[in-house]
Amino acid sequence: MKYYNTNTAVLPFGIIVVTMLWPHYAWAHVGSGEAGGLITGLQHPVSGLDHVLAMLAVGLWGAQLGAPALWLLPVVFPMMMAGGAFMGLMGFPLPGVEVGIAVSAVVLGLMVLAEAKLRIQLAMVIVAFFAIFHGHAHGTELPAGQSGLLYSIGFVAATGCLHAVGIAIGLIHRWQIGRQALRGAGSIVCAGGIYFLVRALT
Repeated sequence: MKYYNTNTAVLPFGIIVVTMLWPHYAWAHVGSGEAGGLITGLQHPVSGLDHVLAMLAVGLWGAQLGAPALWLLPVVFPMMMAGGAFMGLMGFPLPGVEVGIAVSAVVLGLMVLAEAKLRIQLAMVIVAFFAIFHGHAHGTELPAGQSGLLYSIGFVAATGCLHAVGIAIGLIHRWQIGRQALRGAGSIVCAGGIYFLVRALT
């Protein structure tokens, strides 16, 4: 009988908890200068539930698909997100950013719910496309006077932690009850995306 190594799941959870809580503590010590960009970047992805849902779903779906999607999707998303952030930082417009973010949660949630076994190339295209919207939103919200580079490093790192949590949770798909739980999680992500989509359109 194989036993699941709980340390594998606990570590990413610990990382994301620290990522969410540390900025509130550290902000008073770093201040709002250029160095504050790192703290703001770490905080930004976890401060919006629409971002969190989509980024967790990337990890969940990657775990369902298995290797190489298990590591390719969480790599492609931050890379393309950085490109979208550059567009935002440079002031390049991207129509429908909030709608795109909401739709990303809907689509990725549906992928998890349906246990969609798409070809890896198509899965990467879907993830990359939606990552641009998330990145653009991050890029346009850089506070004045803070380092764009440190800010980018921060939100990419936080995004990676969210993906890691999604992967850790997704490992339960090895068991039948875990597969059902993941499908339930996918429905929650999808429902959350629909909520944010309605808000973005009204």
